[in-house]
Amino acid sequence: MGGSTRSPRVLQGDNASGQSPYERLSRRMLDISGDRGVLKDVIREGAGELVTPDASVLVKYSGYLEHMDKPFDSNCYRKTPRLMKLGEDITLWGMELGLLSMRRGELARFLFKPTYAYGTLGCPPLIPPNTTVLFEIELLDFLDSAESDKFCALSAEQQDQFPLQKVLKVAATEREFGNYLFRQNRFYDAKVRYKRALLLLHRRSAPPEEQHLVEAAKLLVLLNLSFTYLRLERPTTALRYGEQALLIDQKNAKALFRCGQACLFMTEYEKARDFLVRAQKEQPFNHDINNELKKLASYYRDYTDKEKEMCHRMFTPNDNGSTVGEN
Repeated sequence: MGGSTRSPRVLQGDNASGQSPYERLSRRMLDISGDRGVLKDVIREGAGELVTPDASVLVKYSGYLEHMDKPFDSNCYRKTPRLMKLGEDITLWGMELGLLSMRRGELARFLFKPTYAYGTLGCPPLIPPNTTVLFEIELLDFLDSAESDKFCALSAEQQDQFPLQKVLKVAATEREFGNYLFRQNRFYDAKVRYKRALLLLHRRSAPPEEQHLVEAAKLLVLLNLSFTYLRLERPTTALRYGEQALLIDQKNAKALFRCGQACLFMTEYEKARDFLVRAQKEQPFNHDINNELKKLASYYRDYTDKEKEMCHRMFTPNDNGSTVGEN
C-alpha cells in the first residue's frame, strides 16, 4: 500500500467463473479467525515479534467495497498517521484480529465478513448492510504500553522487586512513546513520557557492574528532554537537562549542542560559544553545530552593533551641548 489508494489489481480479471472478485480472492487467503470471517493474504513479509494485545499501532490502511475503484476509508493521505491503541481506537473487530497477526513492516490484504466489519446494518450511506469489505494494511510500527502502564502504577517498593532489565525495558518503552509524540509535535505529552522514564531510572539503584546501563539509559532521556524543552521555548529547563547529560558524558556532542542552543536562546552568547565550540571539537564536520556557530556569530554581531549605536547616542552632544544622560 505505502500511501496508494488505488483498487488492488488482484481483484481485476474476467468473471467467467461466475464468482465475485472477493469470492475468487478468498480462495487463496489464510483463515485467521477460525470461521473464515477474517481472511489474510500477505503482500510483503514483516520482521520481529507479532503485535501484542493492548499495543498502540502505527498503520497505513485503505478500505474497499467490492466493484469500487476508490477506497471508502483511508488514512494514506495523512503525512503522519495517528498512533492507535488496540481495544480503544480500532473499531473494527476484523482489523484488530488482523493486526494481531502482523509484524513490523508487513503489508497485507484482509477480507472482513460483515460480522467482523460493519454488521447487518452496515454504515449508511457508505457501507450497505451485510457487506464484506477489503482492507490493505501496512504495519509501520507498534509500541506495547500495557506492560509499561502496569509497572508504572506499582509503588517504588514493588518496582524494586523486579530485575534491572525490566526497569530498563519499561524506561525504553516510555522513551519510545515520547519519541513518537515528539515527531507528532506533541511536545508537552512527549516530555511527560520522558519524565516517567527518567523517574524510573533515578529511583532504581544498580550494582556497580550494571550502573553503566542505567547511566546510558538516563543519557538518552536527558538529551530528549533537553530538546523537548527547547521546542517548548523553555531554554532554562533545556539547559538544566543538557548539563545533567554532561555529568554522565562530558564530551557528548549532542548534550553540548543542546546547551549551546539553550544559551543562544537566552542571549547568553559567551556561554553559548563555549558549549558550541566544545561540541564542534567533538564533531568538527557536524553541519548542525557549524550552522549554530554561524547563527551565534550573526546574532553577536547584531548585538554588538546595537550596543555601539546605543553608546554613540548616549555620548553624542545635543544641540545645547550636553550629552544624553547628563543632568
